[in-house]
Amino acid sequence: MRHTKVGATYLANSPEEQKEAYDDWAQSYEQDLCAMGYRLPAVAAAIFTRFVSLKAGPILDAGCGGGIQTEPLKHVGYNRIIGIDFSPGMLDIAKSKKIYDELHCMALGQPLNFPDETFSATYSVGTITPKHAPASSFEELIRVTKKEGLLIFSLRSDAGQEPEYPAALKHHTQTGHWQSLYATEGFAGMPYGEPNIFHRIHVYRRL
Repeated sequence: MRHTKVGATYLANSPEEQKEAYDDWAQSYEQDLCAMGYRLPAVAAAIFTRFVSLKAGPILDAGCGGGIQTEPLKHVGYNRIIGIDFSPGMLDIAKSKKIYDELHCMALGQPLNFPDETFSATYSVGTITPKHAPASSFEELIRVTKKEGLLIFSLRSDAGQEPEYPAALKHHTQTGHWQSLYATEGFAGMPYGEPNIFHRIHVYRRL
């Protein structure tokens, strides 16, 4: 991985260091990623519109950051979107855009302060990845998604991916928690800055 700010977030040794890294990066985060050709928001939003009705809601943006991946959905006409992130600095950016109905400071991999089966669709882009949100994050995301609701998320698909993430997909499928509906081929999510990092967008239906 190159010596970029993205690379620096993978060097954090604790959740506290990770939060501090994102708080420090918040003001230039989107500018830096766009300069790297950041494609995840556009690809994920296109897939979201294919599978999720405009009438669906509420929608959870899990690991919302500053909201770059949800802006396209808001422009299309989706409403009742709730964002969560562990970085207060990133949440401040998201709040300034006025695209979320609610924003909460919560960390993936920990219990989420929502009742069971709250959301019609759960959306997580660029977040469930090594040194960021653990594979165990799926436990709570499944819990808070309504039965027959959709979970749409990105995962790395390159050699830097850690085995527990694909193992979690398999586990939740085999135990009947969800059903795979669709997955993209792997693509470079930041081709001009981190050309060796590849992602896939996955769509699952909660059972």
